[in-house]
Amino acid sequence: MKKVLALGLIITLALTVLLSGCQTQTDTSTQTQEGGGNSGGRTKLAMWFWGCSDAYQKALNENLAGRYNAMQDQYELVIEYRETVDNDISVAIAANSGPDVVYGSGPAWVANYAKSGKLESLAPYVEEYGWRDKLMSPLYEACTVDGELYSIPISLNTVGLYYSKSVLEENDWAVPTTIDELYTVMDEAQAKGMYAALAGNKGWRANNEVYTTLFLNHFAGPEVVYRCLTGEQKWNTPDVQNAVRTSADWYKKGYLGGNDYTNISAGEAMALLASGKSPFVISSSQFFQFANEYFNDEAGNTDDLGFAPFPGTDKAQYPTFSIGTVATFSVNASTSHKDEAAKILNIMISKDFMTDMTIAWPGYWGVPLREMNIDMSRMSGLSLAYSELLTTMNKTVNAGNFAYFVQTFFPSATYEHTNDIDTVWEGVASPEEFLSDMDIKFQKDLDANLVPPIPKVK
Repeated sequence: MKKVLALGLIITLALTVLLSGCQTQTDTSTQTQEGGGNSGGRTKLAMWFWGCSDAYQKALNENLAGRYNAMQDQYELVIEYRETVDNDISVAIAANSGPDVVYGSGPAWVANYAKSGKLESLAPYVEEYGWRDKLMSPLYEACTVDGELYSIPISLNTVGLYYSKSVLEENDWAVPTTIDELYTVMDEAQAKGMYAALAGNKGWRANNEVYTTLFLNHFAGPEVVYRCLTGEQKWNTPDVQNAVRTSADWYKKGYLGGNDYTNISAGEAMALLASGKSPFVISSSQFFQFANEYFNDEAGNTDDLGFAPFPGTDKAQYPTFSIGTVATFSVNASTSHKDEAAKILNIMISKDFMTDMTIAWPGYWGVPLREMNIDMSRMSGLSLAYSELLTTMNKTVNAGNFAYFVQTFFPSATYEHTNDIDTVWEGVASPEEFLSDMDIKFQKDLDANLVPPIPKVK
């Protein structure tokens, strides 16, 4: 999956100038090049998405394109799957081209392009479709720019512990709810020659964001992160320094994949968990989507995978969910079919779409609806485990107990810097040096008004 943060506008505009004389199929626009054509009498609308598996492509085609295309007979939604989707969209919309429905790698990406007029304000559709009432308030607000909605969040994401029920049972371990209980299990696992816990960034260095999110929120605390994000407190202060130092201690102790952090991908972590090599995978809930290859009916272990909130610390009570959204969708300001693109977004914000996609693709399409009310009778295996997590998160977050996922609530330059936390782990930078640079980048983001609205925890 391509989760690289979109290029900055300055870079993309420069690329546009360089490519303007030799535009290729990569930055073609449905509305400018296909809008005049049709398919069976229908005008094509485009959405670009990352290059997921054939099974997941089939699910999205059926549940999104199929739903929309069956609603009317004038337009046809065509979803194109691209390995370089982030870069392709960045270049295309900078040239006032690109797909009608715009995929984005989170609110920070949206803010840059909304402020440059590349995305359409969704304000007219908020009232028409009731989106403010449908979506969980913290994530709705994170997708606004200067008070107006510019994207919709399509997944409720958090950080926690995946665990093998059979491994815990065989070793007489309980699911930990406190940090001391977690330390006990991890230390005993290491003593038995197992990984204390599985983590890694192989093939996707941006996965560092998961661990920056974890340590800032659970070892500095949500209130501290809130004060930093609102400019009330600097990042380079003792409580945040301690959280970053703790992350380095974990890395050195082998709590993050032992010596294999850079050699473990999401799929490999799930494979190792399924084979009993560790009691836990510490990662984001979106990684349910990579578990089905290793936890399934054929292997006879579909019900063996569990997911628990990260254990409580003296800075974050149990359960505290760091919430975020995997991705967002917007309407291209250049499309001549804005109302139709908004209709497509509205399909995504529906219980039927979320339910059907969770059955087919657990982990990615847990749309953050304010009222979940998931029909559990339709769920089994991974989709059931994921739905139970969504239900728990929904109740907890609606009650005001949550924390801040880096990829959703941190502005672009600050977010990119958080992925350099591994420089502290490797001893290249001290916590103080890392956070001093973070303060500089954050101040620039703050001055440019790129920090999304930060909801306050209760």
